[in-house]
Amino acid sequence: MSTIREVQELVFTVEPFVEGRPGPHVRAAVAAVEAAGVQVEFGPFGTTCAASAEAMPELVAAITRAAFANGATHVSIHVAGEGS
Repeated sequence: MSTIREVQELVFTVEPFVEGRPGPHVRAAVAAVEAAGVQVEFGPFGTTCAASAEAMPELVAAITRAAFANGATHVSIHVAGEGS
């Protein structure tokens, strides 16, 4: 079995979202990614990060766990592989 080394880009949005005032559900999702040692680019229309394909399932799980545990009503996630 080979190890997956492809880098994937993850874009996520946590709602409800109020521009300029991210609630605890948004901050918790971002903190979950950062706790995994992944750099986050926080933006008004989505938060972006890049990680190995191998790490991606746990990042997605961590985002959804943290967001919903802190009051999120909806989480949108988009993952794209290299060259997508």
